[in-house]
Order: sequence, then structure tokens, then C-alpha cells
Amino acid sequence: MDYKPEMTTAPKHGHKSLFYSEVVSDLNALNSVDIAVLGIPYGSPYSIDEVTNDQTNAPTAVRQATDRAVRSIERYDFDIGGPLMAGKEIAMVDCGDIAGDARSLGQHYDAAEAVVRKILQLGGMPLIIGGDHGVPIPVLRALDELGETVTLIHIDSHLDWREEVNGVTDGYSSPIRRASEMKHIGAIWQIGLRANGSARQEEVDAALEWGAHLVPAHQLHDEGMDSVLAQIPDGGHYYITCDADGIDPTIMPAVNGPALGGVTYPQMRKLIQGLVKKGKVVGMDIVEITPKKDINQITALTACRFFVNLIGTAVRAGYFDKK
Repeated sequence: MDYKPEMTTAPKHGHKSLFYSEVVSDLNALNSVDIAVLGIPYGSPYSIDEVTNDQTNAPTAVRQATDRAVRSIERYDFDIGGPLMAGKEIAMVDCGDIAGDARSLGQHYDAAEAVVRKILQLGGMPLIIGGDHGVPIPVLRALDELGETVTLIHIDSHLDWREEVNGVTDGYSSPIRRASEMKHIGAIWQIGLRANGSARQEEVDAALEWGAHLVPAHQLHDEGMDSVLAQIPDGGHYYITCDADGIDPTIMPAVNGPALGGVTYPQMRKLIQGLVKKGKVVGMDIVEITPKKDINQITALTACRFFVNLIGTAVRAGYFDKK
């Protein structure tokens, strides 16, 4: 499917975009872009009740935390060592959200893949806001546009290696299994695993047999993020997929499956900034935020701050210096 402007709809009320970026409804009007925000509200449902749920409101909720995360673009940010864009001319746009079609539930995955491909063709780094954890599947498919082997960095309490659930193979329990089948996906690192989810022994065995690197949360806390980073090879192309329930529920409480002892903000800051400096982060998503369960916007704010760390560090690493 080729990219078409009608594949997305404008962001909703309040802040029209993430971090005050320009809203662009037609990527064909651009010659290039540095950073592109895209909401993908809808996944591949396991039941009729999951076609639309509160997680579909997450792209709007994260955008609404903009002024709590970044009070003003020019102000000093101590997490990144200066203003967000470091005084550089960075072309950041918000593409709005992938439109859904009630009569064709798979259409929005095809549209998401096409939009991400267009972003990559324009030279942009896609920042994706889900939606459930099925939505990275079309994003990962589009990454073959880069012509590079991509290392997948997965932050989650759950393994996400199910072959299918209720006959659905591209839902939120299966993104890493589907990623493992993509020829352009190289190593897979799964960080923050803990507690109990959809995985059975057979999924754990499949992940280990494939060669996925599993880092349970207790190992992360015992050894530290520096140790994990040191094991990830330098010079790679990295894509980060972050399930909100992979983060400790003290800072991301708005999830359906909170699990104690998750990844902390300092650990995520170190991971994101460390990956930017090791090689090239080609994109990132944050998924499975359930806004009605949020407390004082802390989950949405945390998501924004993860994006701040990626953008601010990438800008300082020269990712967007004019070719």
C-alpha cells in the first residue's frame, strides 16, 4: 500500500501536537523531515470489546502532557544538558493519528506501515504513540526501508512471544514473535521482564531458542543498566519499543497490568541516551498507556520525558545535522 494523506487524522483537542511541533496532514508536501510523531491508536483486537478501548486515547493523553514535560522549547533541561533542540533548526512534525475503519479492521496496520515508510523515506525518525503493543508490528515491518539490520530493544514486563491468541497473530501478545520473523531484525534485547503474563514455558523456550537476550527486572536492578548497555554491541541501528507496564508503576501507573519492580526513570534515561551514543536509534514507540487510570498525568508525563531524552540526546549527537 502506498502512502496517502487520508491515512491519518488530525490530533485531537488541547495541545495539537507533541512538544509544540508543526502539525502536518500531508507528508507529500515535505522534502525532508528530522523527527515525526505518529499516533497509532488501534491494534489487532482479540475480541470485539478491544476494537476501541481506553488505550486508543493514549496518543491524545501524551500530547496533552506536552507543557508539563517541556514548559518551553528554549528553556534549559537538566536531563539532556540544555534546551531540547540545542538551538539547532530541527524539523519536527506531528502527523496526527492513523485513521481506523470499522469495516476493515486490518486496514489501519497497512496504513501505519505506509506512513512510517514515508517518514523514513523523508529521512525522519518516527516517534510512535500507541495504542496497544500490537501497533509496533507494522512499524517494525516498515523498518526494512532503511536497508539496515535493526537491533530491537524491548522494554516490557511481558515476553510477547505468543504465536496467536484467539486466532489473532498480530495482537499485543505477539509483537516480538512477529519481529523475530523479519529478516531485517537482528538481535533482540528484552529488558525488565517480571511477574506473570501471557507467556508459557513454550514461549520462553521459543525466545531462548531464537536467541533473544532476556533481562529480567531483578537482574537489571542487581547488575545495573550500565552492565546491560555494555552487552549490546556498539555501532548498531536500534529501535526501542517500550510497553508502559515495563516501567515501574510508581511512575507509569496508568496500565492494565501493573507489575512491581519495573524499570525506573534513571534506568530508562541511561538506556535511551546510551543507545543514541552507541550507534543510531532509528525510532521509538511507547504503548499500552490507559489514560483513565493515570494519576496527575504522571504516566503521560513520563512518556514525554522518555521522548525528550531521545530527541535531546540525538540532536546533540548530530543525528539531524544537515546532510
